Amino acid sequence: MNDMHAVATDVATVKLLIDGEFVESSTAHWREVVNPATQAVLARVPMATPAEIDAAVAAAQRAFKTWRKTPIGARARIFLKYQQLIREHMGELAAILTAEQGKTLPDAEGDVFRGLEVVEHAAAIGNLQLGELANNVAGGVDTYTLLQPLGVCAGITPFNFPAMIPLWMFPMAIATGNTFVLKPSEQDPLVTMRLCELAVQAGIPNGVLNVVHGGEAAVNAICDHADIKAVSFVGSTKVGTHVYQRASLAGKRVQCMMGAKNHAVVMPDANKEQTLNALAGAAFGAAGQRCMAASTAVLVGAANDWVADLVAKAKTLKVNAGTEAGTDVGPVISCAARERVEGLIASGVEQGATLELDGRAPAVPGFERGNFVGPTIFSAAKPGMRIYDEEIFGPVLVVLSADTLEDAIALVNANPNGNGTAIFTQSGAAARRFQEDIDVGQVGINVPIPVPVPLFSFSGSRASKLGDLGPYGKQAVTFYTQTKTVTARWFDDDTLGHGVNTTISLK
Repeated sequence: MNDMHAVATDVATVKLLIDGEFVESSTAHWREVVNPATQAVLARVPMATPAEIDAAVAAAQRAFKTWRKTPIGARARIFLKYQQLIREHMGELAAILTAEQGKTLPDAEGDVFRGLEVVEHAAAIGNLQLGELANNVAGGVDTYTLLQPLGVCAGITPFNFPAMIPLWMFPMAIATGNTFVLKPSEQDPLVTMRLCELAVQAGIPNGVLNVVHGGEAAVNAICDHADIKAVSFVGSTKVGTHVYQRASLAGKRVQCMMGAKNHAVVMPDANKEQTLNALAGAAFGAAGQRCMAASTAVLVGAANDWVADLVAKAKTLKVNAGTEAGTDVGPVISCAARERVEGLIASGVEQGATLELDGRAPAVPGFERGNFVGPTIFSAAKPGMRIYDEEIFGPVLVVLSADTLEDAIALVNANPNGNGTAIFTQSGAAARRFQEDIDVGQVGINVPIPVPVPLFSFSGSRASKLGDLGPYGKQAVTFYTQTKTVTARWFDDDTLGHGVNTTISLK
């Protein structure tokens, strides 16, 4: 982490959001926000002080006292306004995202749009936050449940989806009556902050949404803070495991969506052109920096002959800055990320995989300093190789082979991760067998990245997830609320009995 002396001071500073005000941090420690295609410094982001984090939580705690009792219709109307503002500013938001994260403009718009879908879902909170009632569970006795907010909640978000993931978190938390402290990625916080400006403009009251910035110290402060009741995290397995353990020990409700190794199983009867297009998009789109990227293809039987076709398809993709027309693959987020991806490619060669297409050091005229890695394909990969065992998080497709569908299912199930998987086939029987026997939380059938719409919940599993509830959809309502069960009995105005012998009988 750079300190203030190593960071440019002639660029804009990213503000904190505390109690409805966008304020300058008093920290002495800053980090640069860098355009990954040009290395231009876009802004300085502060590493918030402990006092500033405490102030954000305190503001959220104060706001909770009134926000929790705000009528549910009033909460919903804020998100109706918010989704309208996001739509009106879609182009601006995508441009900010592309500049700081590197995605192509269409990918950036997709990032914002998938978050917008959750905002739209939050606007329907009146239909989602319903309890249950059983009438006459005993003579004159009713039992009903209330879904009540927890209090101050917090979210820690990653660099790869700086619009979508924050919008997965704070809209559902706030719509259910909680207040929120958000810590965006320090690598690309600009689009997140613009979204928060729009949220304030939409009418979110002071203190209901707060934003702090920082690295490990900020993460630990959020995990440890006694007034934070729940923590939602999306990011790497290493950090997610730490967050889960630390926040859980502090008595918080925690959900962590973490790393993955997502397999696309290709049957010989799959529609070839559609499958090749799907694999190219899912493996190399967003420069492979998706936790749901189809980074591993398992070719079954005669589909093993498709490797040359995969290579030919990948060669048609254009590597360039995300702002350039026709770009398919933009830069990875940082120089360190590029070096890591290149190191893993080298390890694949050293460990005996066949490098069918080498994307290292592509020529990108006008952007020679960019963090570019082109589409890369390995065949003859096996478990035990680093390129298979580790999440590369770059535009690298690792191809394995299997003789039968049963072998492919066994291979996928043997991998510790369970974020997503897909099968490409024209056989309904094969697809049904796959969805029944596969031990992965999200399954696509001829769909390469099976992230569900917010009517459902993100449902990664096994080593890709800690905590048993997803970050949006119905599961998010459960995560951000506590169930209070009320058993009620009312009497007529009769003083007989004086409260004696009034035990409820269920007979």
